[in-house]
Amino acid sequence: MAVSSFSEAGRPGRGRRVILWRHGQTLWNVERRFQGTTDVELTETGVAQARRAARLLASLKPDTIVASDLKRAANTAAELATLTGLDVTHDEALRETYAGVWQGLTHEEIISRHGDEYAAWKRGEPVRRGGGELETEVADRAAPVVLRNAEKLPEGGTLVVVSHGGTIRTTIGRLLGLDPRAWESLGGLSNCCWSVLGEGARGWRLLEHNAGTLPEPVLGDDD
Repeated sequence: MAVSSFSEAGRPGRGRRVILWRHGQTLWNVERRFQGTTDVELTETGVAQARRAARLLASLKPDTIVASDLKRAANTAAELATLTGLDVTHDEALRETYAGVWQGLTHEEIISRHGDEYAAWKRGEPVRRGGGELETEVADRAAPVVLRNAEKLPEGGTLVVVSHGGTIRTTIGRLLGLDPRAWESLGGLSNCCWSVLGEGARGWRLLEHNAGTLPEPVLGDDD
């Protein structure tokens, strides 16, 4: 069932919009290391990506910015805050998926050491990657943050959520009411790209996905 945009009083959706923006490039992205909750800094390229994207997003006149408290997301959000004059609210519930022993491993190392676990995850099975969180648990903590902040928006207002590839994908899946096994059908976000959800009378709809894409591959935990 889709997440409803009706309030308890039965008020129809007010045309609110949620932009889910992935952080800029980090060294671990380049090295294809699983970051998870490890607090990795942006590279110089990542900062430049954030500044470019912030100029585009500022033109959409956001009302509110919330972000993961991990540095790569917080520093990405800061670029938009500088242009808009808005404060950023940081929330650890928007952090990337905790993946235990996978964190710090390269993509190749994960497949070599944990190939069966990786394959099961890709099939859409509920897997605690590296002994960490289930994807549904990530959605359980992140989606309510998005909904709480969206509910505070004015009619036609825009919320920018600065987070991480895996967290954004699971949050979109939850807000659209997709079965968790289908969340993999949502492609990964490139660094500093975003997806847009719009509020309609019957719930949230995916209006744009991986917007702002440059001709670069998706580098991150969510591939």
